[in-house]
Parts: sequence; structure tokens; C-alpha cells
Amino acid sequence: MTPVHTIAVDHVFAAIADPTRRQLLEKLSNRGAVSASSLSADMPISRQAIAKHLGILCEAGLATRHRAGKQVVFQAEPAQLAATGRWLQRMATRWEQAGLTIEQTSVAATTTTSE
Repeated sequence: MTPVHTIAVDHVFAAIADPTRRQLLEKLSNRGAVSASSLSADMPISRQAIAKHLGILCEAGLATRHRAGKQVVFQAEPAQLAATGRWLQRMATRWEQAGLTIEQTSVAATTTTSE
């Protein structure tokens, strides 16, 4: 993975480390394009705090913002989260392969010593 991709993964992990941002990302995924005011209606934090969290999601590539008439609306952007998921899958595969190698080495060592 190139350093640029690693930086993107770091930004995604930093963004989703916060439970409020994870909740916002879920809401954006379920609702489509929505304003910060609309999102703040059913959350216990201010619209300004919501906007700040949405800005972090946008910086991480997990959401986009655009103007719809007079208001700014936010929308989930699945591509970066999917890319991070692929990175996690590659890491899991490496760990599984390493585990098999360790297991195979252990079995080989046990077989050799018992002969």
C-alpha cells in the first residue's frame, strides 16, 4: 500500500473512532442527502457540533457536502470506507497466512522431535 493510501486509511480510522461520527455516518447512509440542521434535530448535540463532526467525515472522504438551494447538505460517500475495508481484509488474510505458517512450523517441529 502506498503512503497516500495509508494516510487515507489513517484518516478513516481517526474519523470513525468517535461514536458520534459513526452515528452520523449511519444516519447519512440511511437518509441520503441531509442538512446538519436536520441531523441535529434528533441528536443531543448542537447543530454547530454536528457540522464540525460532518466536516471531519468529509475530510476523511466518508461524506461529501454540496449546496442544495440555500442549504448545505451532506451525503455518505462509501468509496473510502470500502477501500479501508479492503485494506482490513488484506491485513486479515496476512494474519491468517502467518498463523498457518506458525501452525505448520509447530506441527513440523513436533513431528521431527517425536521421530
